[in-house]
Amino acid sequence: MDGAERWEEGGSGPKRCFGNATHRRERHSVVVLRQAGDYPRNPGGNAMSKPKNQYAKSHGAPKAKERDQKVCIRFKCTVMNTLTDVLRRRPGWVEVKDEGEWDFYWCDVSWLRENFDHTYMDEHVRISHFRNHYELTRKNYMVKNLKRFRKQLEREVGKLEAAKCDFFPKTFELPSDYHLFVEEFRKTPGITWIMKPVARSQGKGIFLFRKLKDIMDWRKDVGRSDDQKDDIPVENYVAQRYIENPYLIGGRKFDLRVYVLVMSYIPLRAWLYRDGFVRFSNTRFTLSSIDDHYVHLTNVAVQKTSPDYDPEKGCKWMIQRFRQYLTSKHGPEAVETLFQDVDNIFIKSLQSVQKVIISDKHCFELYGYDILIDQDLKPWLLEVNASPSLAASSQEDYQLKACLLEDTLHIVDMEARLTGKEKRVGGFDLMWNDGPVSREEEGIDTSGAGNFVANTHLGCDNDRKKQLRQLFRSLHNQKKVTS
Repeated sequence: MDGAERWEEGGSGPKRCFGNATHRRERHSVVVLRQAGDYPRNPGGNAMSKPKNQYAKSHGAPKAKERDQKVCIRFKCTVMNTLTDVLRRRPGWVEVKDEGEWDFYWCDVSWLRENFDHTYMDEHVRISHFRNHYELTRKNYMVKNLKRFRKQLEREVGKLEAAKCDFFPKTFELPSDYHLFVEEFRKTPGITWIMKPVARSQGKGIFLFRKLKDIMDWRKDVGRSDDQKDDIPVENYVAQRYIENPYLIGGRKFDLRVYVLVMSYIPLRAWLYRDGFVRFSNTRFTLSSIDDHYVHLTNVAVQKTSPDYDPEKGCKWMIQRFRQYLTSKHGPEAVETLFQDVDNIFIKSLQSVQKVIISDKHCFELYGYDILIDQDLKPWLLEVNASPSLAASSQEDYQLKACLLEDTLHIVDMEARLTGKEKRVGGFDLMWNDGPVSREEEGIDTSGAGNFVANTHLGCDNDRKKQLRQLFRSLHNQKKVTS
């Protein structure tokens, strides 16, 4: 069943059309008001008046009253992949090009950097990134915030709670922490480290090393030519202890790609998707060849360049298959503990940036978390992606990402159909709503911490079609009763 069929299952949604608008707001006011997360309306309640200066751009229009018109939502998108397909087939959504007015914009981070502070948005408008998303998605900032948050927890709550943040490898930012890194390196000679550029993706610029000489060569080589050594700064990297004992399946290393949707940071409101996938390396794991990226890097962008890569088979499992595999090997109790530890990574990492992310009510973010599992069934956070790949490498991959994006749009809820009290929408489960969320179907008393079971179902059955049918039918019936 496609997105259009699902849309009709719950009956007709609210009938609203967001029309054109004129605009107002000075550039300075845009920045201050956006950080406060609130925007004053015109005293007369009409559409915005014209901009007072050339810097202010505006999008959207005030919400119209309910009227017997079809939904009309103007969207803009900068990528051409699964996302574009999902947006274009969503009923009532109309694509706009170039400088046209929009109500919903799935933008890239470069647009955000250049335009966000100069753009006034009406209350209903939504864009796909938080202003300073990089506090979580740049490797060096992520580690900095996690380290700070861990110290805060130890100071305010105690060492036991702080230890729940011990899910990222020992990490140093280079070149700024070079001397601290050397001191640590010399404490444990012979172990493997991995170097990652802080702002690149898809495995670019990554290499493993065991000798300081390799770092000295890197410092000379990165971004410099013989006649420009003093003019071009060294690109920032992080040096991390390499996980030398990864859990292997069929002798191959893998990591997990999991999706978390954040609708607000203040208060923190986050959803976890039930589906995800396991990304395998194409070559059997060994520590004897640390220069072979096909052994050590699981990025699809890297693996698909392998000479023996099979595009039909790919190198992915659905996460449900992975959970079933682990259960058959280790039993349900050990696997439940592992997935609880993975849930902890999501919550603690989001809490670590909760006070530094600008929580603008126009913003949402679909994060791609990369998690590594070691032989002791301990999960490690590798990185968080602000722009996880939405391109499909197989039909199964396309189906997962199309459903993920459809459900993301259901939660963003431009059509204003949800009540705000839902704990599940399609494949998403609400895992944090200014506090932990319990599984309501279990009938659990949330006042007793010992009995609490979190509302997370990663790797469990995703009967999203049935759930969406029931949800929208219920919402439609509620609307009929109240109207």
